[in-house]
Amino acid sequence: MCYIEKLKALCEQKGIICCLNEPMSEHTSFKIGGPAALFVKPSCVEDIKTVAGFAKQNDIKYRIVGKGSNLLVSDKGYDGIIINLGEEFKEIKLIDENTIYASSGVSLAELCRFACDNSLSGLEFAFGIPGSVGGAIYMNAGAYGGEIKDVISKAYHIDLDMSEGFFEKDKLELSYRHSAYTDNKFCITGGEFTLNKGVQSEIKEKMDDFMSRRKSKQPLNYPSAGSTFKRPVGNYASALIEQCGLKGKSVGGAMVSTKHSGFVVNTGNATCSDVLELVEEVKKEVFDKTGYKLECEVEIL
Repeated sequence: MCYIEKLKALCEQKGIICCLNEPMSEHTSFKIGGPAALFVKPSCVEDIKTVAGFAKQNDIKYRIVGKGSNLLVSDKGYDGIIINLGEEFKEIKLIDENTIYASSGVSLAELCRFACDNSLSGLEFAFGIPGSVGGAIYMNAGAYGGEIKDVISKAYHIDLDMSEGFFEKDKLELSYRHSAYTDNKFCITGGEFTLNKGVQSEIKEKMDDFMSRRKSKQPLNYPSAGSTFKRPVGNYASALIEQCGLKGKSVGGAMVSTKHSGFVVNTGNATCSDVLELVEEVKKEVFDKTGYKLECEVEIL
């Protein structure tokens, strides 16, 4: 019995949901990706430690993913273990009158609604970002002038030795699309967010306004991974791409959105190869015409 099959048997013995050869196209917002050798859905921290610990002991590669909203998976799939912190790994609660704890599988939309329900302000900017708490901490997600670094006070994790720990805000090294976790590869299990008391109706109004702006400016009718490129210093990726006349440029089923040129979208049958080829063509043309080097924001698996 190979190690993947042994881990599957161990998961079944411990009641951890898992399945072999799970298509990753069903677990990413791009709707692209071949099968993962083993797809596991932990429901608690001990489940994560069981699976990741087994993988480490047996030299099997593994990857922690949430909602897959910033992920492009190879057409060949992933020949390791995907540990999905999603629907089974969700807890959200008040720590005190101004602080919310949310586990990594909680969506940002759920976190924002919970904050609004408790008249807590500060997270409105995140309403509509199609990711989870874990992913948002990992990449310091932000929009409309707000970032996770503005509201997070503590993040919890499992380190590479399978020990539980946490970082206070000043240890998180939060900057543009970066955190300590992008370097150390620990598994983020949750975070605490310290907010300000506000008026519920005003909080909801802000959330609705940000969502309305997203719907009017972003190609939400197509699968994508959000903004494809990081913001270059001194400019905007979307402006540079549009300046170069690349709106609507396509490779196979992948296309630079005609609504927002910062998005590469899946028009229906795009492959990972299509997206990667289009991204490289856009990067080359923008550099040749403007001198700016675009960096892909989407993570490749």
